Amino acid sequence: MKHSMHTLKALRDIAFDLGVGKHPDLAAMARELGRVVHRDGAALNEGLKELRTRERGFERWLLATRGKPGVSILVMAWPANHATPVHDHDGLWGLEMAVHGALEVQAWSRDAASGELSLKGQDWLGPGDATWFDADAGYAHRCRNLSRHDTALTLHVYGGDLAKYLAYERSAEGDQWLARPQRAAITGRLSA
Repeated sequence: MKHSMHTLKALRDIAFDLGVGKHPDLAAMARELGRVVHRDGAALNEGLKELRTRERGFERWLLATRGKPGVSILVMAWPANHATPVHDHDGLWGLEMAVHGALEVQAWSRDAASGELSLKGQDWLGPGDATWFDADAGYAHRCRNLSRHDTALTLHVYGGDLAKYLAYERSAEGDQWLARPQRAAITGRLSA
């Protein structure tokens, strides 16, 4: 447990050190965070074992926040085969990294005038792999745990507090997307 706390602190420090400015170097952040996850993955998995075995559905755990410049760091637990709706990030930049298990991330683009969403691509993340996005009101994505049996864990770093966002669903006619305001609930706080 002690080593996993050290690892969580290292991840927090990297995110705080590199999460500066309106457009931080997210590639460098991904590289440094990934290095730590690869090096200390076994200890991290052991320290976060309770999150993988809780079986209480999708959960967001706050690791740390900083006010200026704004950065929030979370660990999310994804039940087997859990998928989010297509959703935005309230215009924040962000980085998402698999810590345990595998995640599919579909990137979408939202047209400001029409509200239409179009699929731009997808990534598959294993432990230490990351995807990131710049502060862009038109960016949205959908994430899914690729396992049919195991809970996946991911690390998320955002350029501010992701307290609210929009989730998108197709209208009953299927010809347009409806935006539904959401509040991001935090299950609890992790110590780092």
